[in-house]
Order: sequence, then C-alpha cells, then structure tokens
Amino acid sequence: MYFNNFPTFTYDFNVGDHTQYLLVKDISQNVRVRKEILANISLYDEYDIRDGETPEIIAEKVYGSPLYHWVIMLCNEKYNYIDDFPLPIFELEAHVTEKYGTGNEYAIHHYIDTNGNIVDASQANITSVSNYDYEIALNETKRRIKLISPGLLQIIIKNFKDSI
Repeated sequence: MYFNNFPTFTYDFNVGDHTQYLLVKDISQNVRVRKEILANISLYDEYDIRDGETPEIIAEKVYGSPLYHWVIMLCNEKYNYIDDFPLPIFELEAHVTEKYGTGNEYAIHHYIDTNGNIVDASQANITSVSNYDYEIALNETKRRIKLISPGLLQIIIKNFKDSI
C-alpha cells in the first residue's frame, strides 16, 4: 500500500543482445509527514510498544489494517525495523551477547554520577552501568511512539499522496 502511490517510470534493462523495458516504482521519492502536523500534540496519542509488537500489529489494533504500518513508521521517523523499534527481551539478550561477547554481558559499560551523567571511573559517588543495563535502557527509549488519531488517518494519507 505504501508504494502504491509512488510514481512509476519505464526503465530499460540491457539483457544480452536486446533491451527489455520494465515499469518500476520511483522509490527515490522521500516523503515526510509535515512537521507542523506532528508538532501539534492534540493530533496524536503516545503509545508504548509491547514486546513482540510490530508496526503491522499496531496498525491493525489502531487503524484496523496492518497495511497502514507505513503511517506509523513515517510519523515517528522510523525507517528500520531492527534499529528503530524495541527488541523483545529474548532477542535483546542475544543481541547483547553478540555485541559484547559471551561472558561480557555484565561487564562495565560506563559510570554515571548521582545526576545520571556519564563520568569516568575516577569520580566520587559513581555507579557502574553494565553492558546489559545500558542496552536495556537504550531499548526502552524506543518503546514510546506517536500514533495519529484514527480520525485523522485519511488526512495523513491525503497529505502523503499530495506530497508525491
């Protein structure tokens, strides 16, 4: 559904001794929802993603169709399922082991002071933060997203179509 409204053009492929023409979508179009729409807090609700929820699952719950997952992605300026959305705990644990190595999951990542500022180990009154705790906190920052009110969905879709 997301790419349906993108313009198409004919592209010529050289195949052996002849040219083949194919109709392709122009995915170089890069559309963002107007910032003034997103800046108006009355137009969206905040939503905390639960473990295992994907944009398709959320779109089905909120908008009645998984095909509107792209609205969630665009409105939150999230373009990568793996890096931009929280991992379920079992995937996060595997990620921590892969990233830091077996046995280093609870090694010290950094230190923080009483205000939560990252400091070096020589400071007084500091707390260590493990690799695991750091990755958990980072993962949690990805949970809160904006959801456009279902009543405004058609306006967003029109805005998107007009932008292409």
